[in-house]
Order: sequence, then structure tokens, then C-alpha cells
Amino acid sequence: PEDTVTSSFASFIRAARPEHLSPTVRQRSKRMILDSLGVGLVGSTTRVFDIALRYCRLYSSVAVSSVYGKPGVKLSPTLAAFTNGVATHSMDFDDTWHPATHPSGAVLPALLAASQMLPPNTKPNGLDFLLAFNVGLEVQGRLMHFSTEAHDIPKRFHPPSVVGTLGSAAAAAKLLSLSSAQCCHALGIAASLAGAPMANAATQAKPLHVGNATRLGLEAALLAGRGMEANPLILDDIPGCSGFSAFYSVYQPKPLPAPGEHHEFLLEKQDIAFKRFPAHLGMHWVVDAALSVRNLFINYAGSFSPSLIRTIMLKIPVSKYINRPFPSSEHQARHSFQFNACAALLDGEVGLGSFSESSIHRQELRELLDKVVVEHPEDNVANFDKMYGEVALLLHSGDVLTGKCDTFYGHWRKPLSNESLLKKFRSNASHVLPEEKIEAIITLVDNLENLSDSSQL
Repeated sequence: PEDTVTSSFASFIRAARPEHLSPTVRQRSKRMILDSLGVGLVGSTTRVFDIALRYCRLYSSVAVSSVYGKPGVKLSPTLAAFTNGVATHSMDFDDTWHPATHPSGAVLPALLAASQMLPPNTKPNGLDFLLAFNVGLEVQGRLMHFSTEAHDIPKRFHPPSVVGTLGSAAAAAKLLSLSSAQCCHALGIAASLAGAPMANAATQAKPLHVGNATRLGLEAALLAGRGMEANPLILDDIPGCSGFSAFYSVYQPKPLPAPGEHHEFLLEKQDIAFKRFPAHLGMHWVVDAALSVRNLFINYAGSFSPSLIRTIMLKIPVSKYINRPFPSSEHQARHSFQFNACAALLDGEVGLGSFSESSIHRQELRELLDKVVVEHPEDNVANFDKMYGEVALLLHSGDVLTGKCDTFYGHWRKPLSNESLLKKFRSNASHVLPEEKIEAIITLVDNLENLSDSSQL
């Protein structure tokens, strides 16, 4: 069918050209690629990654695609994409966009795996790779704007399992040079492979959402390229028959304009949030608020003395799955306003070590958690563009000290500097790679447009 929402997306995927990427979009997306690689590398040290890798190695297949943090280990392209996607989200350390999703982890592993899969004479160059990555981002962003529900912290489906799967399919379709019709079918196939419930947040199953998104999107593109067909109206709003609309309670799809001379990618209009520590994005507001009030407390008392605190008041938005008073596992701790506020108060920072079993079960931390009271002010909405975090210490003396954060460092309104981003990447990658390889990756990504063979990544 002509002039449908779905066909407009397929036409966009097919028609996008490197010259449509502005210098801002190129720079921002390269920062995303570098950060995602670092997050995936440190994620390859986690238990959930080991489980996923052991599962994938049960299969005998054409092993051509690399695995994060495991020199010499290769898997089939789709299983490598899956495993690396799990690594990327294993610590909840990956980038976040608005409306809420984790865009890079759903796309980058699929493109890396597909690049290694292709024969030597058909390898995409770095500019092709960068374009496909941005096509995957654009499709995710446009799909999220089909529903006002997507603008708030999710309650039903984990966004990367929904829009990420279609973004991965779009990116892979672009890299594999599928026809417009095949791109349309790839989106339709991906829609049948998408979706994961929010109830699995704060469990080891949550990283599978990103792993499956990047893997199944790649599979959708590969199937479409081999002739499989799907509903060509999958993104359209067809009364009485749900397509992609099944994932949203309110759904108003709009065509994606063909990329012309003045096309502006969504990444041009809004930057990405990069996390400074490995936890749910909402935690970054309360940690910065907690660090602020901690400094006030030290100026007040001379040192941080928990015995002087009667109550710790958190003013946070309503979001059930990240309101966890007493987390008992690392994944629960990464999704707990209470834990992250108290860890920041006690230690003066939150980092990789904050979520170890020994750190989570410290007696002094538990004593602080006992003092936490939560309030949900009406003006503090569950929306990553509008929410704030406030931490107030009510002291036995009667004094009250308050810290508040409405934009943390790393948010798209207050992006990480290149120096901070490089520091994060080097720190993450150093867990599995020697310094010379870390610096080589930085150079490759920085000069991605000039890379003759993107599989070198």
C-alpha cells in the first residue's frame, strides 16, 4: 500500500543517506556508540551475562560475530547480538532517551554482529554503520511519539523491548540494504517479536529485554531479506485490528517524512542521557539531591553522623517498580530510590561497588533505610523530562537540611562533557581490556566516518 504510516517508515529507512546526518547528529551518535561499548564491556563481567553466554554456547552454528569482553569467543550473529545486548543492560548503565527507552543497546550489538557476518567484499564502511545506527535511533524515537503514554515512566511494557526491537530491525535492514518492501516486512515481523512486561524490572530477566530487542530485530531483517512477509500496515491505526498499537493505550501514528535536504533527525533536537553510575535513570536525581544535602550536613555537623538524623524524607514521583524500601539483590538496589539515596548519603558517591552483596547488606545502610519516609508531591510527575528528586534530613535537633535536583549531570539538558564520557568509557573498558586496546577503540569511534570496514569495531 502507498501513503501509509508503515510505508513511510520503510521509505525512510531505504532513502536515508549519510549526507542527511548533521555534524551534531554524527557527534552525538558517536558518543552513544562509545559509551555503549564501554557499558557492554564492563557488563560482560556480570553473572547475568555469563548465564546468557553459557546458554548461547549450547548451539552449534556459524560462529563469526564477537562477544564483548571475551577475546576469541564468537557466536552466530543473532546470538552474539543477544549476548552483547544482555551485557549492555546487565547493570542498567546504558544510555536513556525521552520518551523513555534505552536506544543504543537495542541497535549497536545487532549492527556489530551483522558487520562481521557479511562477506569481505560487502562489508559496510564506517559511514554506512553510523547511518544505520541513526536510522535505528530515529525509528525508535518516532514510534515513541505515537503515544502520550510513552512520555511517562512506563507501567506496562519495557520500552526497549517494544520500540527497540523495531529500531534494531530498521537499523539492520538499512545495513543489509533491504528494499523498501523488505524494510516494511522487517518492521512487521519485528512487531510480532516485541514486548516484555515491566514486572521483570529489577530482576536478572530485565537485561534479556535489550538482548532480545537487538537479536530479534536482526532476525526480523534477516527473515525479511529472505522473503518472509508480514502485515504491511503494522504501524497504522486500523480500527478493530491491533498492530503496533497493541503496546499503547493511546495510539496516534504519524508518517515519517522522507529524508530531504533539510531533514532533521530527532537526535539533533534532543541529546541523550548518559549515566554516571549503574542504576535506573530515576536514581540519578535522588543521588545528586542526596550528595547535595550530605555536603550541607557535613558543613553543619563537621562530619556525616547518621545518629543525628531522625528521618530521611524523599520526595519522588509515583513509580511502583522503583519505589523499593528494602532491596535484597543488586538488581533491586539499582531500582530503589531509597537505597540509592542512602548509599549516596553514607558513602558520598554511588558506583560499581555500591551494588555488591556486601554493600547492599551493610548494617549501617540498613539503619539509614529504616529512617526513610517517602512523599509523592503532585508536581513531581513520573516523567524523565519533568521530574525532580528531593532529599530532606530531619535532625533530632529539630533542624531540617534539604537537597534538591531537577537536572542531574548527564541528563540531556546537562550532558556529560567529552572528558567525563571518556573517563567513564576508560573505566568501564579497563575491566576487560588493556590500555592500548581501549585507546584504539576510542580512536576508531572518533574516526568512524573514515573507517573502510566497520567490522573492525
